[in-house]
Amino acid sequence: MATLSNAFSASSDSTAIIVPGSPALTVSYKRLSADIYAFQQKLARLGVAPASAVSIALPNSYPFIVAFLAASWQRAIAAPLNPAYKQSEFEFYIDDLKSAVVLVPRGQGDGPAVKAAKKYKAAVAECYWDGQEVVLDVKDEGKLKGNGNKMVETAQPGDVALVLHTSGTTGRPKAVPLSHKNLARTMNNIVRTYQLTPQDRTMLVMPLFHVHGLLAGFLAPLLSGGSVIVPPKFSASEFWRDFNEHKANWYTAVPTIHQILLKSPLPSPMPKIRFIRSCSSPLSPKVFHELEKTFEAPVLEAYAMTEAAHQMTSNPLPPAQRKPGSVGLGQGVEVKILDQDGKEVAQGKEAEICIRGENVTAGYLNNPEANKSSFTAEGFFRTGDQGKKDEDGYVIITGRIKELINKGGEKISPIELDNTLMQNPKVSEAVSFAIPDDMYGQEVAVAVVLKEGQKLGSEELKSWMAERVAKFKLPKKVYFTNVMPKTATGKIQRRMVAEAMSKQDSPKAKL
Repeated sequence: MATLSNAFSASSDSTAIIVPGSPALTVSYKRLSADIYAFQQKLARLGVAPASAVSIALPNSYPFIVAFLAASWQRAIAAPLNPAYKQSEFEFYIDDLKSAVVLVPRGQGDGPAVKAAKKYKAAVAECYWDGQEVVLDVKDEGKLKGNGNKMVETAQPGDVALVLHTSGTTGRPKAVPLSHKNLARTMNNIVRTYQLTPQDRTMLVMPLFHVHGLLAGFLAPLLSGGSVIVPPKFSASEFWRDFNEHKANWYTAVPTIHQILLKSPLPSPMPKIRFIRSCSSPLSPKVFHELEKTFEAPVLEAYAMTEAAHQMTSNPLPPAQRKPGSVGLGQGVEVKILDQDGKEVAQGKEAEICIRGENVTAGYLNNPEANKSSFTAEGFFRTGDQGKKDEDGYVIITGRIKELINKGGEKISPIELDNTLMQNPKVSEAVSFAIPDDMYGQEVAVAVVLKEGQKLGSEELKSWMAERVAKFKLPKKVYFTNVMPKTATGKIQRRMVAEAMSKQDSPKAKL
């Protein structure tokens, strides 16, 4: 399997997709293949050709699934977008890829995505399920007018199937092209890591516009011949009902979602969960142990990046050892800890985590500077994460290199501080980050969300931490907040938290 067009059996009657509802929509692999091919023909008639960018501004749904796979089968570039974007955000992504067409839900009228598409003369088509087929209702042919009736294509391994943008922690988001070959390798790696089979059924909670949901929650299960339950969005109140009703046996999510489920009423009956996967953000050992105890299932933390078509490392299934606080072992990729000169450091020593494998992008689009700085001469991709390998070769991430707190030359791991803070029984969420300091250059600050009904002062928290970390790691500033800023995928970014907390210090905020 080297392309998405032969990732699963087109003749199988087994269940591929379940969309919960009254009644639920259950789609076999045979029906899914037929619907994708029919939609591919519609895209070809519209004028979608090889290397055309198809922007998909749809929620998690059967139409998203069909549109995404049909675009890739047509040798086009699928470009999923968060449907909640504002017009200016849609404009950036549509312009950056010179999108040929933008797919939107039914009844969009002149919504933000439609306005952005029209500004850059992309075709606009509403995409929805009418009970019989996935409809492509063209509202505006845009730049495709007069360029329709293209050939129905057959995808090639080297074709770019997907473009996603990095979250842009510094400056302009970078466009990451991923080929069919990149995606196929990651799908195979995930299937092997978790020994996925046709008997497995996952509950999709991550958005499909994000590489985590798309690869681990959707494409890899399809490759294994298993089933994917696809609600329109994550809902804590409906999660376990759907999980039990449709007989799921695993799920993958960010730590924020795991924590929400831990705070929600427990399922009855408790389902038999084969494993729980955690990825896209550090999982504190405390939450790891709570999850295992509460849901009686092994928790496997993984490590992934968009540039690697998602998964790079993961803790293995039992009986192999899984280690809280570690992201596990390389899975189908080479992992090395390299210094600034690209030389491997001694085991146990900290430096930059670097990876090499068939899943890794060939390079960012139209960004030679980023490509030069992001790859070593030997072809290893520099992740930007600092970490080390323990005595068993398990990878431990100590922080983003740019996010390490440099206090007078002392490098402090924000992840270590986060994990310490999470051990406080009154703390629900915690993020540490650097703030400017005249004496040390940088000082430690922490943002904390308390558990409901709990009270805790800055000095009390500092005293509690003083018993657990070295004096130079103690926070100079403690911010208490009711809500921690998060990305659309539920990921906490230190930069976002630091910016939000700094606003509390501004003169305007105190008026």
